[in-house]
Amino acid sequence: MPENEQYSKNELMQFINIRPLDIEICDVTLRDGEQTPGVVFTREHKLEIAHELDSIGVEVIEAGFPVVSANEKQTVKDIANEGLGSRICCLSRAVKGDVDAALDCDVDIVSIFIAMSDMHLKYKYHRSLEEMVNCAKETIEYAKDHGVGVRFAAEDASRTPVDRLKRVFLEVERDYKIDYVSLADTVGILNPRTTNYLVSEIYEVVNTPICMHCHDDIGLATANTLAAAEAGAKQLHTTVNGIGERAGNAALEEVLVALRIQYGIDRYDTTKLTALSHLVEEYSGIVPAVNKSVVGKNAFTHESGIHVAAILEDPRTYEVFLPEMVGGKRNLVVGKHTGTKALKGIIESIGCCLERDELCSLIEKVKVCTEERHKSIPRDYLERMIREVKREQKLKEGVEQDKKGFKA
Repeated sequence: MPENEQYSKNELMQFINIRPLDIEICDVTLRDGEQTPGVVFTREHKLEIAHELDSIGVEVIEAGFPVVSANEKQTVKDIANEGLGSRICCLSRAVKGDVDAALDCDVDIVSIFIAMSDMHLKYKYHRSLEEMVNCAKETIEYAKDHGVGVRFAAEDASRTPVDRLKRVFLEVERDYKIDYVSLADTVGILNPRTTNYLVSEIYEVVNTPICMHCHDDIGLATANTLAAAEAGAKQLHTTVNGIGERAGNAALEEVLVALRIQYGIDRYDTTKLTALSHLVEEYSGIVPAVNKSVVGKNAFTHESGIHVAAILEDPRTYEVFLPEMVGGKRNLVVGKHTGTKALKGIIESIGCCLERDELCSLIEKVKVCTEERHKSIPRDYLERMIREVKREQKLKEGVEQDKKGFKA
């Protein structure tokens, strides 16, 4: 297989057989992602990230929370008036003043949220359920009367009685013809099975598209987001690199690649994901773990000799998708676990060639060096070792020639 050839759709999906999904992505990097402790995006940062998200094909971009500050409000407005193909959304409490700020920003959708869980009602709002729902209804009516799309979001939905969610969603759907209802797993307590149950229960009773907003507190945000999609959720919420409050949100790059590989949804330009990851890393200061899926430094890095030897013949042996699919690069590393066949392939890939004796000498040096350094060998260091082996081989040959001459 040529180095830059992509797997076909059939190859990517050959192990699964799941019904087609009807989904869209709402990326919340510019809002929930900025709520990562210590992260503050500038106006220029947000505009650049918004353009990149739009170029990938993300349908909805949540640009911010306008009432946070005058600068935040102006930035949301600038994004909304940038002429992007993506629809622009912003956050709003169940307060008419928040909706006024959203209207001033010319956004397409305002996300009006309340919590209905007993815990949030008691310790966050100090109000009854009826009081909170009435506030939400008044605010939703105000927003709809002013012609903006409305997403009615239930914060802490995963700890709210399902019957309560159904009743309130049905009331609001009936009276105000909202555009979306949204379920937030605010503390990341769900697993794929409970996510499927929650979304399925809501899906059975409402006619409004459902959104799913997952947090990653126990590492299940991406899995839960996909489970929600299988259960009928329309809008899936993500952030680039999975940034966000505490442990973050479902990662855009993980969700898009999973949608492509597992469900055959290939309308997003995934080749831009690695570059976008690096951009958000630079602007947020949050460096993804080296073993982060899709965009981590080690996502396409291989050291094991058995693996490398197989990859040199066909990358599909140890890669479910090629790095080019996400704009990444394969990295074959020389280390303690590198075998002779793999090492030969690696040095040939960097334009070098060694005789058998030289290769045997190099492999011994590699193993000693990696055990002493307790790390793999970078390319420049390997090239230095190759030159050293060649010099040693020449000296050895020179000594042998001298010995032959002496005997003669």
